Amino acid sequence: MSRRGIRQLALGAFVASLTTIVAFTLIIVPAALPKLNMARRYAQETAAVKAIQSINTAQMKYNSTFGRFATSLTQLGPPTRGTATAAGDLISSDLSPGEKQGYVFKLTGTPRGYTITAVPKASGSTGSRTFFSDESLVIRENYGPEPATANSREVGSARERGTK
Repeated sequence: MSRRGIRQLALGAFVASLTTIVAFTLIIVPAALPKLNMARRYAQETAAVKAIQSINTAQMKYNSTFGRFATSLTQLGPPTRGTATAAGDLISSDLSPGEKQGYVFKLTGTPRGYTITAVPKASGSTGSRTFFSDESLVIRENYGPEPATANSREVGSARERGTK
């Protein structure tokens, strides 16, 4: 066999190997992406629940220090430079603006306490659940884009997904 024939044979084997690798990648990657996205979404939802727990804890500390609940996340966060406010420095500076790890958090004062809501920045992408909590410290969830409320199911309850 001539050198040219050997080169063509080697090139043919290389192309066949490369084609096999590309085909394998095109089959495996699309199959793995949904599970990867689901795992990322679940991690972001878990982080949102942990952030709500932190806000609830901060609210209890704020109330014992100032005699009232904070009405905004910035009141629970670190003080801004050069201001003399009732900033509690009880939550991290990355949570006090109200957006963290794909969720948007809102703290609202009420006549008897406060409410916290957490909704995904991009429903279905950064999370598939919305969350709600208040001074009762119970965290509630709703599957889907509808915001969770005081009537939504409790996180971790034994009820089936998507039911109230």
